[in-house]
Amino acid sequence: MIQNRERFLQTVATRLGRSAPSLAKPERNWKHLPQHKVLKDASIDELIEVFTEQCLNIHTTVKQCTQTQLPVIMNETIANYGGGHVIYSDDSRFQALNVLPVFEKYESLKWQPLEGKQNIDFAEQANVGIVISDITLAESGTIMLQASPEVGRAISFLPENSIAIIPKSSIVPRMTQAAQYLRKQSHVSSCINFITGPSNSADIEMNLVVGVHGPVRMTYILVEDY
Repeated sequence: MIQNRERFLQTVATRLGRSAPSLAKPERNWKHLPQHKVLKDASIDELIEVFTEQCLNIHTTVKQCTQTQLPVIMNETIANYGGGHVIYSDDSRFQALNVLPVFEKYESLKWQPLEGKQNIDFAEQANVGIVISDITLAESGTIMLQASPEVGRAISFLPENSIAIIPKSSIVPRMTQAAQYLRKQSHVSSCINFITGPSNSADIEMNLVVGVHGPVRMTYILVEDY
């Protein structure tokens, strides 16, 4: 509750030699909504083209495949990263996409909701972390992940290499549509991560450094799911 606002502002204005400011609320006009117009009429193929081009700017590899091809592409990607320890989220979509047998070829761990420290310890040693994007922003090359007991944040942050499966149906133009998606959900995670490629920082003298606080390399695997 705001108290004595008018008197306080009047005192400040008097000291500055000005008239008291108006406390009336300004009229707001929301008829112009440019955020809804960006890529509004783009087809899914056009969005994919924008997405793929943007990924070149964020140092992220993009691979496209069908669901049938996905296990082979997944295995090749993990092997190219050197194999080793693999951690992945407890997401039922992995089974639907038939990639669980691929994970079994490596020393892998599915994130266990009841084993907090065990998950973190394994993720720290893991070479590859694998997740599935909930919503994908074409404009910025960003994936959205809703953290949950089954989808730990550490999967995307601790391993040196990161792989994100991107269902084609998850691609939207930009953050505007991601916000609309979340608004429609009956339950929204208390932690929502928007990840744009591998870790990048140019805070020091504008020199780009990759891998300061997250994965050094990242691959997006775009899969047909229609």
